[in-house]
Amino acid sequence: MISVEEALTHVFALITPLGTEQVALAQASGRVLRAPVTAQRDQPPFAAAAMDGYALSAATSPQTSYRVIGEAAAGHAFAGRVGTGEAVRIFTGAPVPEGADCVVIQEDVTRDGDTITLTEDRVAARHIRPQGTDFSAGDQISAPRRLRPSELAWLAAMNCANAHVSRRPDVAIIATGDELVMPGEDPKPDQIIASNAFALKAMAEAEGARARILPIARDNEASLRAVLDLAADADMIVTIGGASVGDHDLVGPVTHAMGASRAFYKVAMRPGKPLMAGRLEGALLLGLPGNPVSSIVCGHLFMRPALRAMQGLGAYPMHSATATLACDLPANGPRTHYMRATLGPGGTIAPHPDQDSALLGVLCQADALLIHPAGDGARKAGEQMRYILV
Repeated sequence: MISVEEALTHVFALITPLGTEQVALAQASGRVLRAPVTAQRDQPPFAAAAMDGYALSAATSPQTSYRVIGEAAAGHAFAGRVGTGEAVRIFTGAPVPEGADCVVIQEDVTRDGDTITLTEDRVAARHIRPQGTDFSAGDQISAPRRLRPSELAWLAAMNCANAHVSRRPDVAIIATGDELVMPGEDPKPDQIIASNAFALKAMAEAEGARARILPIARDNEASLRAVLDLAADADMIVTIGGASVGDHDLVGPVTHAMGASRAFYKVAMRPGKPLMAGRLEGALLLGLPGNPVSSIVCGHLFMRPALRAMQGLGAYPMHSATATLACDLPANGPRTHYMRATLGPGGTIAPHPDQDSALLGVLCQADALLIHPAGDGARKAGEQMRYILV
């Protein structure tokens, strides 16, 4: 067996980042930006009013009066110049007229016809957003990065209509086993419902991939070969079950016969020891365990980082953080244990008392995987331990 860290290094070595494509900004949500974007203009592109009020050439002291000579609204600039003793009615976002150096908010004046009088001293509060406060023409958004909603607005403000992004990885997910039927079917007494593929599909799609669930591969070579042939154009093939060494575990020998290269088999982790990775023709091949929790935990630890690397985000494990252990833990064995756990108030974390790798209900109650390192001694409540959000 190899460590999780070594296994992940092998997975990354199997990956070449995918190519790019240009998409309209409206279609770029969640995509990975692969080329920097340069701002075409300043933002704001002019000195803009930050409040509704009056733009003045100078605000001196209370009871000073000014003659209102016009109005400026967003998209409708005042064309003239503001001189001494003059004011322009102005609304938030409008360009500040030439000659004005402050905006007095409307609550701080009284108005009588075309005359306003200051009621408060607001000399220090200019209420003007200077040109280029947010960014200037020539500034860049760096790449690579995942485009979140706020960054889409940022790109749009830079006058960027299109973005060069990573092509979406195509992920083919194959559940294996005679014991499986799809949801909605009528299982025999000795069959179970295939569930893992749906979690893995959702996980892959959340990472920006296109994922498809292929037909269940039965426990014979012909069936597995036929389903693997359906995945011939995938960037990543994820098999579920059949990766161990039992008489009915065919993923290893069948993929080997089809020309697959294997980088490793078996990882010192629990749940998820019977994990394999390699390449099958042009695809990264991940052979995940069949137990539901094992499969999903391996999806978090290996599939998600692999999909990020494919999209040019670099070869990094899932981000971990620390929390305060809420209870004592016994010493761990020779495999790193990813314990289903719940984050609590005050930055605490509590592992669930039942860590059976077949229990999806426990995983659904968890919001974190508490990392208990291989060979780690007993831990006391109050100690700091690392975890991964799930």
